Amino acid sequence: GLGVVRKLAAFGAKVIILDKNIEKGITAERELKGNGLDIRFIECDVRLHDHCKKAVDKINGIYGRIDILINNAGIAIRKNAVDLEPEEWDLALDVSLKGQYLLTKYAVPVMKANGGGSIINTGSGWSLKGGPDAVSYCAMKGGTLNMTRAMAIDFGKYNIRVNCICPGDIDTPMLQSECEQLGGVYDDEYKKQCAQGRPIERLGTVDDVANAVLFLSGRMSEWITGTHLVVDGGGIA
Repeated sequence: GLGVVRKLAAFGAKVIILDKNIEKGITAERELKGNGLDIRFIECDVRLHDHCKKAVDKINGIYGRIDILINNAGIAIRKNAVDLEPEEWDLALDVSLKGQYLLTKYAVPVMKANGGGSIINTGSGWSLKGGPDAVSYCAMKGGTLNMTRAMAIDFGKYNIRVNCICPGDIDTPMLQSECEQLGGVYDDEYKKQCAQGRPIERLGTVDDVANAVLFLSGRMSEWITGTHLVVDGGGIA
């Protein structure tokens, strides 16, 4: 998420960070503003409809428009259906699927009023195939992909495009968390294992994903909607 913020801001976008972590959000805002980027932070727990509505209303009040929405919040709980607790299932789907639905619900009318926009949902390589010990993650990422298609059909008439990026393993704190949940050590050897079997044999970077988001955000992709862009070094080729 932070990599996407940096990329879009570097190309001239006015970017608003939404996060429930106030301390990290304020720190990111301060750091990026210090680098001359146009960044604001707004507290928002994407699981809560009142948070999402207030955030969108505030953004619209500041700028009078929303051109790009990146639905990136997610959580990875590495358990199978037997070991996963019901509250963990609810958390996983609320953060990702419900959060994507809620922010889209409130952002679309603003985009419609200004002639269109681009919505980009973060899926996964596991939007397209299953994976071990990741039942809630696979469910929410598979749901993200088909929800993207449905949204594209519904909102295309308003010149609102909806697409999904599907990253593979990316060197982020989330990947480290997955490694540790499965009893591993997040070191160079683990990262090499993540890269094995890919035609481009390396771990993904935040910049790899941010470049894909940048493409789907702008005019170079203005006739692309309802589809997914896999960013995984060829891992599921």
